Amino acid sequence: MAKLEHVNITVRNPEQTAKMLCEVFGWHVRWQGASKMGGRTVHVGTQDDYLAVYTLSGEASQKAQPREALAGLNHVGIEVDNLAAVEARVKAAGYKTFFHGEFPDETPARANFYFEDENGIEFEVAAYRR
Repeated sequence: MAKLEHVNITVRNPEQTAKMLCEVFGWHVRWQGASKMGGRTVHVGTQDDYLAVYTLSGEASQKAQPREALAGLNHVGIEVDNLAAVEARVKAAGYKTFFHGEFPDETPARANFYFEDENGIEFEVAAYRR
């Protein structure tokens, strides 16, 4: 069996991004400090899995890579229990939500929305009705 443990994403300000993720998803900071490659990393998530939000030192961290580029990050999907409550926290944090959807042909019990953070990272937030 294999399980996804973490994803590492490059951001402009890891502390700011970690704060938003904690507020919106109820996560906590698991670790933070200097990264092996120079720069800083903050691990934010649950006891079982996390996002590593990382910044390089210097100008390299300012280079954007669009979602459509080969090997570019398209979006990060987060499953939640209460979609409406999380959407309210996303909006309270100052982000706009878009593409609210349900997929009756694909997954009848799933609904979602998207938002984009200040780094240009798109998050898909989904809930399953079980």
